[in-house]
Amino acid sequence: MTTLERLQQLARTRFGEKADALGPDTDFFDALGIDSLQALDLLTDIEDAFGVEVPDWEMQDVRTLGGLAEVIGRYGG
Repeated sequence: MTTLERLQQLARTRFGEKADALGPDTDFFDALGIDSLQALDLLTDIEDAFGVEVPDWEMQDVRTLGGLAEVIGRYGG
């Protein structure tokens, strides 16, 4: 399973079926109707699933699953 597929699966687990529409370049804040606190909850799920710790500042401008995959790759996930 690719990083992107794992991210889609994590988003679906946390946010339900509306996460099915997420592509690598889809703004997940808009598509899921989430706020920054909900995004931090997703980040916690991601860190646990990938065994990485991503500083909050790295996520500041990330709004797509493709962007998340890129950041995770920098931290060894």
